[in-house]
Amino acid sequence: MNTRSNSLHETDIAYQVHPYTNARVHEKQGPMIITKGEGVYVYDSEGKKYLEGLAGLWSVAVGFSQPRLVEAAAKQMAELPYIQNFAHKAHAPGILMAEKLVQMTPEHLTKVFYTNSGSEANDTVVKFVWFMNNMLGRPEKKKFLARNKAYHGITVASGSLTGLPGNQRGFDLPAIPVTHLTCPHYYRWANEGESEAEFTARLLKEAEDTILAEGPETIAAFIGEPVMGAGGVMTPPEGYWPGIEAICRKYDILLVSDEVINGFGRTGKPFGCQTYGFKPDILVTSKQLTSSYMPLAAILMSDEVYQVIADYTAELGTLGHGFTAGGHPVACAVGLENLKIIEEEDLMGNAARLEDKFQSGLRKFSDHPIVGEVRGVGLIAGVELVQDKATKKSFEPAGKIAAMAAKFAADEGLIVRNIYETIGICPPLIITEAQVDELIEKLGKALDATHAWAKSEGLL
Repeated sequence: MNTRSNSLHETDIAYQVHPYTNARVHEKQGPMIITKGEGVYVYDSEGKKYLEGLAGLWSVAVGFSQPRLVEAAAKQMAELPYIQNFAHKAHAPGILMAEKLVQMTPEHLTKVFYTNSGSEANDTVVKFVWFMNNMLGRPEKKKFLARNKAYHGITVASGSLTGLPGNQRGFDLPAIPVTHLTCPHYYRWANEGESEAEFTARLLKEAEDTILAEGPETIAAFIGEPVMGAGGVMTPPEGYWPGIEAICRKYDILLVSDEVINGFGRTGKPFGCQTYGFKPDILVTSKQLTSSYMPLAAILMSDEVYQVIADYTAELGTLGHGFTAGGHPVACAVGLENLKIIEEEDLMGNAARLEDKFQSGLRKFSDHPIVGEVRGVGLIAGVELVQDKATKKSFEPAGKIAAMAAKFAADEGLIVRNIYETIGICPPLIITEAQVDELIEKLGKALDATHAWAKSEGLL
């Protein structure tokens, strides 16, 4: 480790608290310091090159160090570095971004509200839904339905919607009225001998039974990721989403599609709701919206939702909600250029074209001794590790094996994410066929190293 990187290493340990990190472990091992990025690759402080197999954090669609985004940020910073959008203020990038989002998303979504992150966006969704139902004279219609293993963020409200123990233990969450339904992951949650169709039918019955037990007049909205991301990259069983939509319509429940990871081509179509054939009342997007070069998230809503909110602002005289940097002009300028690149370079089409190569290449690992399931769609996938393939028994302690796999992947020059017992993979949308081959080769070596380590540790 060179002198400068050693100094940064020690300074990080001394001063920074990291999210999703065991602080005591970090005090001993310190950070991997990333110093630059180029295309699908990043480099650490020692000059080692990595294929960034998680696109930063499910988000860098156009790759790293895209000069057009750097130029867009610099130009906007020089012209108008900031202005708030409260009380009738507006700026051109925010206006044009709203227009572009309405054009790109399903046609029934007509209005845009900006936040800085997906967590803030889903928190805002909760408040907007409550706001609506108060306007409609339905103060009891405030409960949300979500799913176990879902991820919707980490604010008090969005963290309550999230269905992961690690995001709730110690934080007194859930703190809002939410019921978590069965995770729609057939491999892990189906009963023995249950077909996929039977599994779907059982989950839909559970949803309807829960609504009837709670009272339809108390259930405000159902929120879900089309493909569940941070819970382990889980694709839904066939028929699940159309069935959920039908139930929501039957009982006058809003349907919210959390597309923070799914959006802008990740699933092979522009949005996950289009991949799985359902029509949300509210759609939430972030991450690939700016390729995470700048913080920005957007909530898109139907006209029916907007009209109720607008009526209540007229009655109250204001919409008492917003963020200082929400819809920041630099973020919107970068986002607009990012979306232009996605369209001009047909990156959503690239995800669709490479889907078969990427998914079939990864599914070859299904025969690996410690792989239980390989799943995914488009350019997002999860590889779940198991101690026993026949019984699907997981390794213990939970999460350790995938963490070792991620470490061995980094040794090979590949960054992936360990999620409980699953390895999450989500490369930039600019990835090429040759780079898909490189990713799969490096992951294969990491799995072999993990298998050897597990044997040496007496885990097999």
